[in-house]
Amino acid sequence: MLDLSILSSTWTAPSLPEEIPHGDMPGDKVSINESHIAKANVIFPRLLSLLPDVLERNPAKRAVVSVCGGSGVGKSETASLLSYYLNQLGIGAYTLSGDNYPHRIPLFNDAERLRVFRVSALRGLLAAGEYDAARADILAKMMQQGREADPALRAEYPWLAIYQQAGRQGLSGYLGTQNEIDFKELSGILAKFKSGAEEMFLKRMGREEAALWYDRVEMRDTSVLVVEWTHGNNDLLAGVDIPILLNSTPEETLAHRKLRARDGAPDSPFITMVLEIEQGLLQSQAHKAKIVVSKSGELLTQEQVASL
Repeated sequence: MLDLSILSSTWTAPSLPEEIPHGDMPGDKVSINESHIAKANVIFPRLLSLLPDVLERNPAKRAVVSVCGGSGVGKSETASLLSYYLNQLGIGAYTLSGDNYPHRIPLFNDAERLRVFRVSALRGLLAAGEYDAARADILAKMMQQGREADPALRAEYPWLAIYQQAGRQGLSGYLGTQNEIDFKELSGILAKFKSGAEEMFLKRMGREEAALWYDRVEMRDTSVLVVEWTHGNNDLLAGVDIPILLNSTPEETLAHRKLRARDGAPDSPFITMVLEIEQGLLQSQAHKAKIVVSKSGELLTQEQVASL
């Protein structure tokens, strides 16, 4: 294998073809732009400096890298570039999408998120003695409009603060937990890879109910598994050696989602709440990241991350 510790200070980014391989999430669209390239080019030398020790410590000479961050921040594109750069150096790399490992397809998971929020919110309102028939009618109309999570409505309906707070608490107990995601299966895959498995069956989950299957993937020549996923630095995920955090604020993440038009209502009050909760989870675990990059493409120290 190449001397990566030396190469980390002399590496030069190669020219890119029109298309490069990307993650294994069915139907995922990866559109690489200059900002993604700039981030990857900042990350890669640092990654090369960390990999030798990880590879040396693993009996199978393998490592798991994760690229995590808020929705739409560029995880898929950055991870694809890192894998491409490694492969260009003769270090076999494969990009795995963690979005294949929720318990439910996206449509059903979105519905479950909303159900958890609403049930928790209603129970909170009941527990506080603030629920009655008139408010039930008001809430029904808000639900039809998708506005019951809108904090601006509290001025007119002060009791809605109790509803939203209880719903948010319930949602926080679902997002990024075992209830939402099969961390056990993915952790098992990472362990199998690091044990030297020459081939593995990897899960595929599309956006339709019947789009669920496993592909056999050759790993004989793969030394680095790159996991691109919001929850790639989650405490419940075991086996990641080098977590990389693409740092962003909820506002920046929301702007990315609008550009991608990934959801029918990317700026709805409920989606905004989801992004805020996910951002809080990312920030609470940011101290474990080995590499952190700002939205503008600068490497951040842990002190800088803590101050953001």
